Amino acid sequence: MQERMKSEAPLAARMRPRTLDEYLGQDHIIGEGKLLRRAIEADKLFSSIILWGPPGTGKTTLAQIIANTTRSHFVTISAILAGKADLRAIIEEALERRRLYNTRTILFVDEVHRWNKAQQDALLPHVESGAVTLIGATTENPYFEVIGALISRSRIFQLRWLTQEETGILIDRALADETRGYGGKRIILDPEARTHLTEVAGGDARNALNALELAVESTQPDADGVIHITLDVAQESIQRRAVLYDKDGDAHYDTISAFIKSVRGSDPDAALYWLAKMLYAGEDPRFILRRLVILAGEDIGLADPLGLVVANAAAQAFDFIGLPEGIYPIVEATLYLATAPKSNSAGAYFKAVDRLEKEGQVSVPRHLQDSNRDAATGQGKDYLYPHESEGHFVAQQYLPKRLLGTYFYQPSQEGYEAQVTARLQLWREAQRAALGIERYEDVPDLSEEKIQEIKRKIK
Repeated sequence: MQERMKSEAPLAARMRPRTLDEYLGQDHIIGEGKLLRRAIEADKLFSSIILWGPPGTGKTTLAQIIANTTRSHFVTISAILAGKADLRAIIEEALERRRLYNTRTILFVDEVHRWNKAQQDALLPHVESGAVTLIGATTENPYFEVIGALISRSRIFQLRWLTQEETGILIDRALADETRGYGGKRIILDPEARTHLTEVAGGDARNALNALELAVESTQPDADGVIHITLDVAQESIQRRAVLYDKDGDAHYDTISAFIKSVRGSDPDAALYWLAKMLYAGEDPRFILRRLVILAGEDIGLADPLGLVVANAAAQAFDFIGLPEGIYPIVEATLYLATAPKSNSAGAYFKAVDRLEKEGQVSVPRHLQDSNRDAATGQGKDYLYPHESEGHFVAQQYLPKRLLGTYFYQPSQEGYEAQVTARLQLWREAQRAALGIERYEDVPDLSEEKIQEIKRKIK
């Protein structure tokens, strides 16, 4: 029964490498002389490890190779199906096995990120005591999805997509292997069909072998018994590139990051590419539009004040239109913002917050206080109304006295903001002269880490 199930398993499962010599790719962690390979070959995998990488890159395969080579007892569970009760039974058996036979237990947890914090906490003491050695596999960033205590007790190995050359080797192996693959059949795979499979598989070995299997099994042999896989057949077998895009995972955050950085970097072509990937994969357009509105304020600002208007109009237009036509205002906003002059001078706000934290609470100067409520006590007295002065400007004190001459805002020389620079320079010179300010303080830029810290506090 078991042998029959193996023979009827999908090609990708049948062709799964059984030894390190058969294992393809990931030379950066499993190549000759690398730490993980040495530990596996010497059966000295005492430290827990987490294998992190995209689907189809060999995480489960590597765990099975370890199972085939180790003298330890190897247990496999799926975090999707197993709960705390299953874990408790495994731990009890592992402790008994160690006590009676002095045999270690290696526990492979597939999709370990699917376990919640309580389930991961339940595993922690047994990893720490050495009752089990953990091998976790995850497609998600373990630094976000796995509790810190488990991370600190594990070595993390990141797997990468296979190259096109490596994917091609896997296809060739499947065609040549007479036991597990199609070596017993007469198959001709046209070069352009092979190239298409390796390109469109996107570095996912399982995707490539599934497509090959579909192409072979769905193609009738000719009169000579030859199965001919042409480019047309290959295209039908893997029509659409599988876009990795888990909305709650790394691909989501990495892609929106690439999109925003491309717009900020004034590259409309790259911005369109990443926008296409997100929309193609089913991203919520409103999420993209919210990020564009933020970018308009953060990265364009007064260099082109219409940037915020366009981004906000695109958001409103999409709500009015919906998909698919609603893509057009998203694209228009993307192109407008990518080609607009850039300025991050709105970040001056965080300089003011930083100074506020350092200086503490400062009273509002009396002439700026509200006179509608307490005019009898002198509040608002001596305030000069700018619109009664020439040019609608009057040089007077607006900052607290100890902050006079402190300039948080430094306009850029880009677009509309270049005009602001000239006006502001005149106003500041007049103010310094009227208030007797002999020097001014040009507040230094804050680090990105400091800005993020301030943002967290504001939230």
